Amino acid sequence: MRRRDFLATTAVGLSASAAGAPPITKIEVFPVEYAVTSFFKFFTRPIRPAVFVKITLEGGLVGWGQSVPIPTWSYETPESVTHTLRNYLAPVLLGANPTDIEGAHAKMNKAIAPSFSTGMPIAKAGIDIALHDLAGKLAGKSLPELWGLKPLTRIQLSWTVNTKTVPEVEASVNEGKARGYQHFNIKVAPDPAFDLEVAKAVAHAAPKSLLWADANGGYDLRNAHWMAPRLADLGYYVFEQPVAANRLSAFGMLKKQAALPIIMDEGIVSSVELEEFLTMELLDGVAIKPARSAGLWDARRQVEILQREKKWFLGSGLTDPDVSLAASLALFGAYGLKYPAALNGLQFLQGSFLKKPFVLEDGALRVPQGPGLGVDVDEEKVRAASRG
Repeated sequence: MRRRDFLATTAVGLSASAAGAPPITKIEVFPVEYAVTSFFKFFTRPIRPAVFVKITLEGGLVGWGQSVPIPTWSYETPESVTHTLRNYLAPVLLGANPTDIEGAHAKMNKAIAPSFSTGMPIAKAGIDIALHDLAGKLAGKSLPELWGLKPLTRIQLSWTVNTKTVPEVEASVNEGKARGYQHFNIKVAPDPAFDLEVAKAVAHAAPKSLLWADANGGYDLRNAHWMAPRLADLGYYVFEQPVAANRLSAFGMLKKQAALPIIMDEGIVSSVELEEFLTMELLDGVAIKPARSAGLWDARRQVEILQREKKWFLGSGLTDPDVSLAASLALFGAYGLKYPAALNGLQFLQGSFLKKPFVLEDGALRVPQGPGLGVDVDEEKVRAASRG
C-alpha cells in the first residue's frame, strides 16, 4: 500500500466522526511508576517510569494515551517526556479536531522538529494513542474496526530470557513455561561467547519453540557476523538489531551473509527510513513498536509497507504497561500478526492503572474489543500516583 492509499483508507476510517468532532479543550500529563519485579537489562532501578496523557474534548469525552520512556534504551527520559508533552505538544493541539491525527502529527513535528528521524517519538506516542482512543470512541468502534480490519482475538506472547549467568537460563525458561509461554526471545550482546552458551541453553530447554535473538545494537560487525550462523544452527528464526542503528553498511553485510533474517528495531523510528533502508537492501523485517514510532499513525504505515514488500513483521514493545500495551495489541491484532510478540510488560512489571488489568491466558493476551483502545483507566489511581 502506497502512502496515498494509506491516507485514503485512514480518512475513510475516520470520516464518520470527523465532521462533527468536538475540539480538544484540555491535555493533562501524569508521570507514574510501575514496580519492576525481576532483572531486565534496561532497568537500572526497580521502577519502570511511564507518562499518562489524558485528552478531554468539549462536552467531556476523554481519551487516554501513554508514553513509555526508557533512558537506557533511548535518549528520552521521564522528565523530558513530561516537559515536552506539557510545554510543546499539548499547547499546539488545544482547539484541534481530535480525529485529524495526521494534522496532529504535523503540528507536533513543527513544535518538536526531527533530527535524523522523528523528534521525541516516545513523547509523541502518548498524544497519538490518546487521539486514536478518542477517534474510536467518537465512532463507537474498536481501533481495528475503525481501520476497516477484522482483528485477531488473541496475541501469543514470547517470553524474554535475560539472565546474568548460564545456569539461570533453565529456571527462566521453566518459569515462562509455567506461566503458559510457548516461545522465547533472548537478549544478547556484547559478549558473543557467553551469548552462545545462553542461546544453546534456551534451544535445549525449548526445542519446539520459535526462538528469536535481540542484540539491541550491542555487537560490532565482526561479532555479529560470527554469531549469526551459530544462532541459525541452533534453530533461531531471526537476528534483531545485531549492530548499532547507525552502522548501515554493517546491516548490508549481515543481510548479504544471509545466515538469518536481519530485523531492525532501534533504527526504524518512522516509515521514511524504513522505505530508504528497504531500497538499500539493509533488512529483512522490523520489530514494530508503536511506542518507538510516535504512536499508531506511523506504525500502521510501517506494517503496511512490510506486508506490501513481503518482509518480516514482528511485534515488540518497550516493556509496555496498560495503555501502551493496549495500543500494541490493537495494532498487532488488526494486522494479523503471525508470530509471538515480544511484549514483556506482564513479565517484568507489577501493578496496573486499569480498572480491569490485562490477564495472561495460556501465554497470550486478548485484543481489547471495546470502543477506542477498549480499556478503562482508573483516573483516581493515576492522579494519586502521579509524581507531579
